[in-house]
Amino acid sequence: MKLDRTEFKEDLIARYRAFTAGYDEMVAPTGQVRAHWNYLASALSGLTPGEIEWRSSESRRLLRENGVTYRVYGDPQGGERPWPLDLIPLLLPSEEWRQIESGLTQRAEVLNLLLRDIYGPRDLIRRGLLPPELVYGHSGFLRPCHPIPTQKPHSLILYAADLARGPDGRMLVFSDRTQAPSGTGYALENRTVLSQIFPSMYRDSHVHRLAVFFQDLRASLASYSPNGNDDPKVVILTPGPLNETYFEHAFLANYLGYTLVRGDELMVRDGRVWLRSLKGLEPVDVIWRRVDDNYCDPLELLPDSDLGIPGLLEAVREGNVVVANPLGASVLENPALHAFLPSITEHFLGRPLEFPTVGTWWCGRPQDRRYVIDNLERMVIRTVHRLPGGLPIYGSRLARDQREELARRIQDQPNLYVGQELVAFSCSPTLIGGKLSAHHAVLRAFLVARDDGYVVMPGGLTRVAPSEDNLIVSNQAGGIAKDTWILASEPEKQVSLLPSAAVYPSASTRPTSLPPREADNLFWFGRYAERSEESLRLLRTVLAAYQSVTQFNEPYRIETLQALRHALSHVTGVPLGFTDTASAAQRAEPVEELAPVLSNHDLPGGIAYNLRAMLQAAHAVRDPLSSDTRHLINLLQDRLVALKPLSHEHLLETQEELNRLITALAGLGGLVTEGMFRGEAWLFWEIGRRLERSVLLVSLLRGTLVMMRPRPVEISVLETVLRSCDSLTAYRRLHNGAPETTAALAFLLFDRNSPRTLAFQLGRLEKHVAALPRETGDSGLSEEARLIREAFEALRRMDTEGLGGADPSTGRRSALEERLTRIDQLLCAASEAIGWDYFTDARGPRQRLGTEPTE
Repeated sequence: MKLDRTEFKEDLIARYRAFTAGYDEMVAPTGQVRAHWNYLASALSGLTPGEIEWRSSESRRLLRENGVTYRVYGDPQGGERPWPLDLIPLLLPSEEWRQIESGLTQRAEVLNLLLRDIYGPRDLIRRGLLPPELVYGHSGFLRPCHPIPTQKPHSLILYAADLARGPDGRMLVFSDRTQAPSGTGYALENRTVLSQIFPSMYRDSHVHRLAVFFQDLRASLASYSPNGNDDPKVVILTPGPLNETYFEHAFLANYLGYTLVRGDELMVRDGRVWLRSLKGLEPVDVIWRRVDDNYCDPLELLPDSDLGIPGLLEAVREGNVVVANPLGASVLENPALHAFLPSITEHFLGRPLEFPTVGTWWCGRPQDRRYVIDNLERMVIRTVHRLPGGLPIYGSRLARDQREELARRIQDQPNLYVGQELVAFSCSPTLIGGKLSAHHAVLRAFLVARDDGYVVMPGGLTRVAPSEDNLIVSNQAGGIAKDTWILASEPEKQVSLLPSAAVYPSASTRPTSLPPREADNLFWFGRYAERSEESLRLLRTVLAAYQSVTQFNEPYRIETLQALRHALSHVTGVPLGFTDTASAAQRAEPVEELAPVLSNHDLPGGIAYNLRAMLQAAHAVRDPLSSDTRHLINLLQDRLVALKPLSHEHLLETQEELNRLITALAGLGGLVTEGMFRGEAWLFWEIGRRLERSVLLVSLLRGTLVMMRPRPVEISVLETVLRSCDSLTAYRRLHNGAPETTAALAFLLFDRNSPRTLAFQLGRLEKHVAALPRETGDSGLSEEARLIREAFEALRRMDTEGLGGADPSTGRRSALEERLTRIDQLLCAASEAIGWDYFTDARGPRQRLGTEPTE
């Protein structure tokens, strides 16, 4: 296919400027589109700008709905960003991919043998094929991990290689990932989105499917079960939501049916690793770790780590658990090993290394050091240790004095540095702003071990630089992701990416456990959702009362406003700026003092603060939530970001925004209630929600009805309290005329048919708490159940008629205040009891050893 500028006029392909300083993935030096790009190029050229924009928008929507994010460390804007997916995939023909597969499987076999040698006989060091400094001086070599388990042929279970094409068209390896390779989940998500955006284009291109690789991955991890279980317990160990790729951890756990855990949810007892679930301790057979190896066992590795499991290494030595990849595997990520890999391959396999590596010189060898220093302007300098956030140094971008300074640093610590040949990586067409431009591309390929060898994912995670002139390809540096299409010569067999028999040929019958952390987040997700909604309702009521004051010059309206402001302060816990000595004008102008309650993200008890806490808890419990629920959570995230400060000028806009937020939160409650499976996860959400609604109602009544007020003010306050509880209509169906204190209290406290009353909440709480999992043989009443029952009994013992009366000397309803205070204390104690029984670390406090920071 020839690029004819007149034929295509303004289409996407015709305007593409091919990369001429090196290899362009789509366009040959002759200006012709490469044969395997012909179909895609023709299809893209037929798209109008409107169609392209629609597909881009749809891609962003799908990624947003699925919650696909990654985290940028040190980002002042909060770190978590939407996943940047380009609509144009990287295409590779099957013929070329077969050669890549062969080279990658050979490289994985060599690295597997190298790992076993380093943590075994160390023949390579004795034979002089590997300098001892590259092993013993590397931070990834962990002496406590010797010897590495060798029950199966492959200790290196998972492997990823970063590939790039040089100017001559050959694929080169420039980085090995052996510690906790990331990207498989993102590659699958890229494929899922792109196959929906371009369904016919994807189908007609005959793209190799990815699902079979995940079948092999699941089967491989199951086969490593040390106890020969037919249904092994496999968990994914994550550092938590603040990790760069936490989305992927949660996504893969859900997709493969594994339990996502943190270190404090696992424990070692009797030489075995156990998962702390709500049903008790469950034995763990395989740990797919996404935590750096040095942090995995604070007992033998990094003492001050909170991410690991004390005693994990001992359980590994006993052969009672398998960790993928094995602890200590990061020693293979030393880029200096590239200089020795050809001779190591000859030693192990008796044949040359098939897949070429970027030219590498280790400065620990005098001749290599001289070559690197003499050619700094043509080198990429890396350290042998991979540092967080560390980027390679491009000699060509340094001034003369900077190169001299770098040369001095290399001379001072030569063992620390590696020089690699500066290669102009190939460029791939990338859609930016509706136009195609050539961006440097890197492909991460993934492999998993089976007993008969390694299996390569037919595709991978391609990333491109954020701009045409940028050589650094990294998510942390703003890189853009691409799907990778391996084009078959004939149609592929359809294999679904959705959970089905095709993906799970031997699906586990073991139910997914609910770890305490997830139960904790669900509990507080429910509490913060309710807290946010009720605070918004009350603030809306206060603003409506303020507008009434500005329109009607009646004293009781100002007193009503003052009472509601006091109630808002009581419910949220935010001390507001008004005082009893404030003037009438000051009391009638609440906007300035209310502004922080709405939009200050750092004010505990404020609405923005509660919404952010709710969203954080929701993002930590992706698995039990439906796609519609996650979509609404994302919309709430957007509304929180766009929330404007409260001001007189925008008062009406703010009230409209409050209405939208209240509606969204009410919808969220409905979606979770109707869309979540009625299991343990739903129980903790529901208990948190009902408990918070009870506490807030008690707090609202204490803040509004304990103090007796003049009848016009009392009626106005009662109406606003009922409206704030979304119960005014229900009350009016039972009672005619203006609200009466005794009748309103009886309704809000005792009516068991209204979902907003205290009796309704306590009835649900009693039922749900009784359904919580208990230890086998424990038939007594739990502490939280006893406290809820006592709160219910305190409510039943209330004298309805007596509660409405007030002490004439103080003007306070002391009996009401006393009973409400007691119920509040019991509910808070029940919340603490639930936390102790289900959320806290059963291991108790652990001694932390002080260590000096490492360089």
